[in-house]
Amino acid sequence: MYKKILIAVDLSNDSQKIIDTAIELSQGTASLHFVHVVEPVAAAYSMDIYAVNISELQQEAINFAEQRLEKLGQASGLPRGNIHTLMGSPAPEVRNLAAEIGADAIVIGSHGHSGWKILLGSTANKVLHGAPCDVLTVHVGDED
Repeated sequence: MYKKILIAVDLSNDSQKIIDTAIELSQGTASLHFVHVVEPVAAAYSMDIYAVNISELQQEAINFAEQRLEKLGQASGLPRGNIHTLMGSPAPEVRNLAAEIGADAIVIGSHGHSGWKILLGSTANKVLHGAPCDVLTVHVGDED
């Protein structure tokens, strides 16, 4: 059904469930791409950080994400060119990459929160709005 699937992961323990779902969806015929977006460190901390070298901290975050995503990609047999570590705001970066690579589906995890968390929005919800292709959200976390 799909020819190219972009799998957006946050590198949490739930990532494997998202990957497994996308692999099943691919039916062994679609090209898979993994993406993780590292948010700018300054955006993650709303306080002033005087004693920390922000650029070093940012580079450590990028290096960690690249290594972790590379391991996930290798375990799934993905070529290096199909593994993408980006920096920025997750939703627009995922949408832009999907358009750039010509993905016809994005698979992303969602916690299915309610109340305030829905009002504030989730990354999956933000990816959905304006996505250039189908978006499948995989329910993760909060297992009973």
